[in-house]
Amino acid sequence: MYRDNYIHSLQTELIEMVEQKLSPVAIKYKYVEVPLEASIKWRPVVLILGNYSSGKSTLINEYIGADVQDTGQAPTDDSFTVITYDERAEGEKEIRVTEEHDGRYLLNDPAYPFEKMKKYGRRFASHFRLKKVNAPFLKELAIIDTPGMLDSVTERDRGYNYQEVIGDLAKIADLILVLFDPHKAGTVQETYVALRETLPASTFEERILFVLNRIDECESMTDLLQVYGTLCWNLSQMTGRKDIPQIHLTYSSGAAQLSEKLDYLKYLQNQREELRRTILRAPDYRLDHLATFVENHSDHLDHFLEALLSYKKKMLGFDIKFNLSGLGISLILGSSTVFVLMLAGVLGGMPLEMLLIASASLAGILFALTATAFRRFFKNRFHKKLMARFDDLTPLDNQRRRDNWAAVRSLCRDYLDRQKWRYSIGRVNREYEQVHRVATEGVKDIREALAELSDIHEDRADHLSFAAPRSDYMG
Repeated sequence: MYRDNYIHSLQTELIEMVEQKLSPVAIKYKYVEVPLEASIKWRPVVLILGNYSSGKSTLINEYIGADVQDTGQAPTDDSFTVITYDERAEGEKEIRVTEEHDGRYLLNDPAYPFEKMKKYGRRFASHFRLKKVNAPFLKELAIIDTPGMLDSVTERDRGYNYQEVIGDLAKIADLILVLFDPHKAGTVQETYVALRETLPASTFEERILFVLNRIDECESMTDLLQVYGTLCWNLSQMTGRKDIPQIHLTYSSGAAQLSEKLDYLKYLQNQREELRRTILRAPDYRLDHLATFVENHSDHLDHFLEALLSYKKKMLGFDIKFNLSGLGISLILGSSTVFVLMLAGVLGGMPLEMLLIASASLAGILFALTATAFRRFFKNRFHKKLMARFDDLTPLDNQRRRDNWAAVRSLCRDYLDRQKWRYSIGRVNREYEQVHRVATEGVKDIREALAELSDIHEDRADHLSFAAPRSDYMG
């Protein structure tokens, strides 16, 4: 209980930090279309991907303890299904689907993190749905089941961009299971694109679990080893990794009980249980996900605002030089003009004080003309010069800064092309200081709190008084 309270308190503080310190800046500068916290304030999410015959629905049904998803050898469901817990039906003996809603409900209810997926249109909405189930397995997490991946399927066939959808879902997910079956060990085109391009761009390697499912369909251990070796080879080709990723093995307990030949399955029972425990640890992965989320977005916004400040400071430096140069030239021209007129006898006989006033007045007129007639022209030229050397706005002296700059470069360029020098350096500096504190002090506090969590165990005495992990900044 103590550990659960600690986790809940830390999650709350992380979300508040994002909501109060990062989201206002992110929305203002169009870094995101919806508030950042919209994608993290919901419960832990497990995303399940796989070929159409990989047994995703069967695995989900077995974990939940009821047939909530249709199963079959052929493709049976082409919808993205969000399966979550229904607290109102808690205590009922029969596990069942207690409530269902269509995609429009999910996309428009702010309680769910799917508002940004409205961009995929009505066709996607018609293949998106919610199921609430009173299963204890779902108390601390939600599952997203996905349409099976196929060969030669285009956006026109589905009516929406499948890879972009799973990319957005992967950004929300705390754990991603990619399922394979013995008959199609990674040979499907959509699977290749997902593993090679979509998932690496959307999530982190450590959040992805590879699962060889339905191993009860292998006739012997030799058969299983051949399938395992084939999958290892295919994964190395698809992911581009030099090492062989861990592959979890699992099977349907019901199918195994029907077969007396598969005596090798008893040696793999621990694999099934370990996969189940890993899925149930989604709340722990959630904390690490949130910490990484805060770290990445604060770093990106920090670098973005740093670039705006750098640009504005260079523009202010230009203004100072332009004004000083213009003032100097105007004084020289004004004095020279008065001197020439005096020599020509036009101003002969005027007192020295009047000559000085005339010289200063003429210099002022010339400076005003220079400022109004030429300033914008020269500022536009200086702006184009800065944009031509855009990557020199901020130091890019290590890979982390280069990665952050790559994430915000186009956003920063678009903003400066629109605004040019017409924004307040004082306001940007205040926003930068706020975001920079999150990126430095806030992230440090988060990591320290996570380190403390690793030392907290469920067997701590119940009489321990709970204190939220508040720090100087996270409060």
